[in-house]
Amino acid sequence: MVNHSSVTEFFILGFPEFPELQLHLFILFSFLYLMAVLGNLLVICIVCADRHLHIPMYFFLAILSALDICSLTTIVPKMLAILLAKNYDISLWGCFLQMYCYMICVVTEFALLTAMSYDRYIAICNPLRYLNIMNKRVCAVLAAASWVVGMLNPLPPHIVISQFLFCDSNVINHFFCEVVAVVKLSCSDTSIIETMSYTLGLFVVLMPFLLTLTSYVFIISTILKIRSSKGKSKAFSTCSSHLTVILLAYGTMIGVYIHPGSMDTAEPNKLPIAMYIVTLPLLNPLIYSLRSRELKVALKKALMKTN
Repeated sequence: MVNHSSVTEFFILGFPEFPELQLHLFILFSFLYLMAVLGNLLVICIVCADRHLHIPMYFFLAILSALDICSLTTIVPKMLAILLAKNYDISLWGCFLQMYCYMICVVTEFALLTAMSYDRYIAICNPLRYLNIMNKRVCAVLAAASWVVGMLNPLPPHIVISQFLFCDSNVINHFFCEVVAVVKLSCSDTSIIETMSYTLGLFVVLMPFLLTLTSYVFIISTILKIRSSKGKSKAFSTCSSHLTVILLAYGTMIGVYIHPGSMDTAEPNKLPIAMYIVTLPLLNPLIYSLRSRELKVALKKALMKTN
C-alpha cells in the first residue's frame, strides 16, 4: 500500500452475540450453502445439456446461477471457518479483495436482472420478432455489459478505501469484510466514501429498478390488452418467475441495507444480512424450477437418464 497504515490484517468477529449458537449457525449455513450451490449448479448443467433451453431466458438464468455461486463462495466459506474453527483473521488485501469480489457479484446481478426484464419485455410485447431481436449477439452483449458494469461500478470506492489509514482497531464487527464495517475502522476522513457509496448505490439500485419498472409497465399494459383469460395467464407465466426474483432481490436489499442511518448503525443486522446472502441464491433456482414448465421437463428428462 502507498499509505502508512500500521494494520496488516483484520479480525472478523462473526456472531459473538450468539456464543451458544455457533455450532448451530455453522450447521444451518453449511446446509443452506450446500443446497444453494448444488441447486444453481443443477440449473447450469440442465440449461447447458438440454438444447431446448438454449434460448435467451435460460441463457441469462444460467449466468444468474453462476453469479449466485460466486457471491456465496466469496462470503460463506470464511464465515463457516469463523463459526467452526474460530479462524477470525484475514489479511488486509484479502479483506479488500473479498469486498470487491462480493460487490462485483451484487452489481452484476442487478444489471443482469435488468437485462432479463428487457428480454421478458421483448418476449411479451414483440413476440413475433423475439428471436430476431434477442439473438445470440444481443444476449452476449447484454451479459458482457452486466459484467463490465459490475466490475467498474465498485472500483472507485474500493480504490479510495485501499488508500485509507487503518491505525487504530483492526476488529471488524461483521461476519465478512463488509464495506461500512471496514470504513468505520479507518482513522482517515471517510466522508468522501460515504458520498461515493450513496451515489453509486443509487446507480446500482435505482437505475436498474427504474429500467425494470419501465419494462414491466409495458408488459402489464400488453397483458391487459389480451382478450382471452388463457392468453393472459400464458403471457403472465412467462415473466412470473423473473418478477418474483426481482421482488425478492429489491425487497430484501431495501429491507436489510437501505434504511435511515444504515451507515451510522453501531451494530449491523448481521443475522438478517447473512440470511439474505445465503437464502436468496437458494431461492432463485427453486423459483425458476417450480414455475418454469420447460425447466421442469428438462429436469425430469435428466433424472430419467440417470435412472
